Amino acid sequence: MLAVDKDTFDKEVLEAEGVVLVDFWSDGCEPCKALMPDIEELEGVYGDKVKFVKLNTTQARRLAIKQKVLGLPTIAIYKGGEKVEEVTKDEANKANTETMIKKYI
Repeated sequence: MLAVDKDTFDKEVLEAEGVVLVDFWSDGCEPCKALMPDIEELEGVYGDKVKFVKLNTTQARRLAIKQKVLGLPTIAIYKGGEKVEEVTKDEANKANTETMIKKYI
């Protein structure tokens, strides 16, 4: 999974062609770390149709706020540079993420 930061987010997500999944996480978020292997597994299944990236919000707080990420973990789908859907906190699990991915491929 490609790690993006405040310098590469626009290029890799907002200016990207097609569908991009962004895993917003932070160093101190244990549920985020627990979810990451599931997201990486989904990348193995859908990585040919969806671009998977992760953003550590610890180093990019302003960017996370600008993207209206108010809780973690947040898994968001972007299409054409716009956030079209997200799951967050307790809703952010493998099943809900996979359901969301399937809507956009």
